[in-house]
Amino acid sequence: MPRELAVFGVMLPTLLPLFVASVVLQALLDKLLGYLGVYRAVWHPALVRLSLLTCIFSGLALLLS
Repeated sequence: MPRELAVFGVMLPTLLPLFVASVVLQALLDKLLGYLGVYRAVWHPALVRLSLLTCIFSGLALLLS
């Protein structure tokens, strides 16, 4: 995995764009799961949201390694 990315001449850590992409994907998945009523069947919806974000971010980071 490259340590830094050059975006318009600014050096960014590689994990920063991955984190932003993870947040966007998690927000879309959160809307879908809320629409389907999945959160009514779980004990702690906020914990599920955090776990989804962690899994998405980890998966994207593993794709780069």
